[in-house]
Amino acid sequence: MGIIWTIIIGFIAGVVAKFIMPGDNEPSGFIMTTILGIVGAFVASYLGRALGWYGPGDGAGLIGAVVGAIIVLFVYGLVTSRRTT
Repeated sequence: MGIIWTIIIGFIAGVVAKFIMPGDNEPSGFIMTTILGIVGAFVASYLGRALGWYGPGDGAGLIGAVVGAIIVLFVYGLVTSRRTT
């Protein structure tokens, strides 16, 4: 159930992150938004466990997943802007 919950939270986090950090280099579409949020949720869970905020079985909540998705969106923007110039 943990993976399914991460996917659901990740999708919501991806949508929120795209509203918070809009831009020309952002990925668009339902699938890319979902992937962005899921990766952000996993990034937030990993960083939270590394910093001691979450236990071994815990995952990031919605706010942590949104922050993780914003980080992923920022990195994605950096990578795609270097590719186009």
